[in-house]
Amino acid sequence: MITGLKIPTCKKMSIKEKIGVYNKMKYVYIPLISGNDTNITISVKKGDYVYKGSIVGKRKGNFRIPIHSSVSGTVVDYEEKYTSNGRKVKCIVIENDFLDAIEKEYVNNDITKYTKKEFLKTIQDCGIIGCGGSGFPTYIKYNIDKKIHTLIINAVECEPYITADYVLFREKCEEILEAIDAIREINNIDEAIIAIKEYNTELKEIIDNYIGTYLKIKVVLVPDLYPMGWEKSLVKYIKKTDYERLPMEKGIIVNNVSTIYAIYEALKYHKPLTERIVTFTGTNLKRPQNVMVKLGTSASEIIKKVGGLNKKNATFVAGGPMMGNSIPTDDIIININDNCILVLDEIKESIEQACMRCGKCVENCPAKLSPVLINESLKTPEKLKKLEPMRCVECGLCSYICPAKINLREKVRLAKQELRKEN
Repeated sequence: MITGLKIPTCKKMSIKEKIGVYNKMKYVYIPLISGNDTNITISVKKGDYVYKGSIVGKRKGNFRIPIHSSVSGTVVDYEEKYTSNGRKVKCIVIENDFLDAIEKEYVNNDITKYTKKEFLKTIQDCGIIGCGGSGFPTYIKYNIDKKIHTLIINAVECEPYITADYVLFREKCEEILEAIDAIREINNIDEAIIAIKEYNTELKEIIDNYIGTYLKIKVVLVPDLYPMGWEKSLVKYIKKTDYERLPMEKGIIVNNVSTIYAIYEALKYHKPLTERIVTFTGTNLKRPQNVMVKLGTSASEIIKKVGGLNKKNATFVAGGPMMGNSIPTDDIIININDNCILVLDEIKESIEQACMRCGKCVENCPAKLSPVLINESLKTPEKLKKLEPMRCVECGLCSYICPAKINLREKVRLAKQELRKEN
């Protein structure tokens, strides 16, 4: 049985317009962070000229993913800027020359002709990581000896307000299907399954218009429940199987739509992941829409581009309302993991009440945890370990459903931090 709730989608406001483009920024601020790792080797110095796509840094750890410039121009400084995790991160400041100059033109007319080794190297060199928020290096998923029998394309986008993948699939359907087929052939994958919400009939019709020649790709409609887009829920519903840590254990790979499109551009043009579609939306935004944003751009510039705020006082959220982070300002730097900037009317913090022992947080937790007991065990490490808070996916359902208005998601996050200290 799939655990989940039907919650308001709030998506219609941002799908009316085509994908916008913003490339007028004078400076970009390339964050020196990969996933949560800030241990980055810097490849450039002040005064250096960089092309769009030039490597400006590289992660030092196990997953050596390069960081690329999103514009051509001159490195002018280093500066700390806020990112969506609420922390300041050191950034490389590049003055945009507005030429979008690249070092070498490349076009591959048949993207199915890569060997597996060439495929892995290309997506690693192009810095392709999971664009759904995880930031997991994509080449790691495919770099396994185990037979991959199923590729699931996660087009569920179950978080309210966010429509970045929806509009990308709507406008780039042919390219996305071409990439899915190439990935399947290169990696000898038996089947590819596109998962979309059952109410997305318009998107299904668009896909059906192109999918005819791709016999190994099919569309599966999934229930309109939150968090249906969580990998475990998706794999359980589609393939009727569970796994311990990663879908790869069962020969399954899950990529979201934006990641698939990034792979397409890497295979077709050797284009690094230097820009992405971000949903700018919310009740306090004049013209909600999706925008193709160069990484390193300040969200405040895009908000001005889409018409600004309806009211002066606003609440800003990086990500959706369920899993996103409240941020004190819109002057944050867009990075690979950022799929949405949500601008709401000013929200006053709810007053937490005593737990009512209703059990709703336990009943609705997709990971089968007990958020209320985790909260009560924050100061008792031995109890915390037994309650397994590290399995929490931070979907936010426990906070959403709690009648006492306890921010249980944040409490479980604190529990994770406590256990990391112990280790």
